[in-house]
Amino acid sequence: MKIRTKLTLQFSAIFAFILLLFSLVIYYFNSLYRKDDFYERIERRAHIIANYVLDADEVDQKTQRRNQIRYYQELPYEVVRVFKMNGELVFADGEEQLEVSPQILEKIRVNGRHNYEQGARQLVGITFADNEGDFIVLASSVDAYNLVKMQYLKYILIGGWFGSLVVVLLAGWAFAKEALRPITKVVSEVEKISVSELNTRLTNADGRDEVSQLAQTFNNMLNRLERAFEMQRTFVSNASHELRTPLTTMIGELEVALMSDRDKEEYKRVLHSILEDARLLTELSNGLLQIAQASIDSSKIKKSFLRFDELVWQAHDQALKRNSRAKFDINFNNFPDEEDRLVVKGNEALLLIAILNVLENAVKFSPEGHPIEVLISVTKRDVLLKVKDKGLGIAEADLRNVFVPFFRAGNVRNIIGHGIGLPLTERILKLHAGNITVSSRINQGTEVTLSLPQAYAFIPDKDKL
Repeated sequence: MKIRTKLTLQFSAIFAFILLLFSLVIYYFNSLYRKDDFYERIERRAHIIANYVLDADEVDQKTQRRNQIRYYQELPYEVVRVFKMNGELVFADGEEQLEVSPQILEKIRVNGRHNYEQGARQLVGITFADNEGDFIVLASSVDAYNLVKMQYLKYILIGGWFGSLVVVLLAGWAFAKEALRPITKVVSEVEKISVSELNTRLTNADGRDEVSQLAQTFNNMLNRLERAFEMQRTFVSNASHELRTPLTTMIGELEVALMSDRDKEEYKRVLHSILEDARLLTELSNGLLQIAQASIDSSKIKKSFLRFDELVWQAHDQALKRNSRAKFDINFNNFPDEEDRLVVKGNEALLLIAILNVLENAVKFSPEGHPIEVLISVTKRDVLLKVKDKGLGIAEADLRNVFVPFFRAGNVRNIIGHGIGLPLTERILKLHAGNITVSSRINQGTEVTLSLPQAYAFIPDKDKL
């Protein structure tokens, strides 16, 4: 069932129930008032009849005349009976038969007054004291006029209920259509979005209502999808190129070597060249494996409390082992009074890879022998590492792709590398709720900033660190 239909039916059902309850209350209380009012009229009539029938010999002629006039102002379909206390009938008026049982007479004698009904007829019995003894006066009538009015009221309420229900259904259908118009627009726009048109965005995303929030959320999701597809296309393109180049080189050298007999030195040269290409493929495979490991669920990674400055020194030592000519100038900024502020929670091996990648990148793209500036600082909540070089730099257009695996800027194509370092570092930091930013200018150098949240407040036993 469509939401529009469901809203219309729900709205109509609620309104119909309220209107039905309102109509029943009106009819019930109106009927109750009519009945009680008519009982009072019959009771007054019973007193008039008693005065006329039983007090005729006790009052003067004027009073008797007045009682006679009031007596003949009878009610519609009036039937009157007067009994002695022993049940003997002493007076009767009216043609219709009344069912007066001894039990009813007993109730009137005991209570002094009793009301009851026989079909549409209402009856009132009272006791009346006279000089000749006590009597039971039973008066009855049919409230024909008001019963007809009640019947008309019932028809009006039923007709009004059905008529109102039809109006509410139509109004609810129109109201639901208008209320769901923004959602219908969103659905129609979403249906037009395909893989080839991920740059399309929903138009109704500028307001503050729930539909606008939905459109904004969907647009944000499209932004993420577009970036993911772009990264995937770039990844496939660059990965294919990076894998194909060493393989093509290896195949070419082997084919050339096999075209004719070579001397021993030539075969050694070919084998050394193939070995270098094989090592490049191994590094590339390891990089792909590390990216896959850094993409897993962070809850599955074993973490411990680590001193961030010690990680930097470990990465520094590893970088020097790989390149003994590298130079690093490591400094501390606003060193905290409590050294525990330098503690982070994470996986030691992964964080070491992330820091080492940044340090090696700075060395790779800097002039030989030029020192790399490394600064460790502490903010209120984070620990920062800034690595700055004065190398080739990155063009502004290429900065947005530096975290795409295998992407390499145009000005570093001649430098050996695979474009895995920064993407891997970014994924490792995301697993640790950290962040990485890159700022650069062509021929002026690049600054990479790593930030990780402090674990100071969560250290169970600070003295053991």
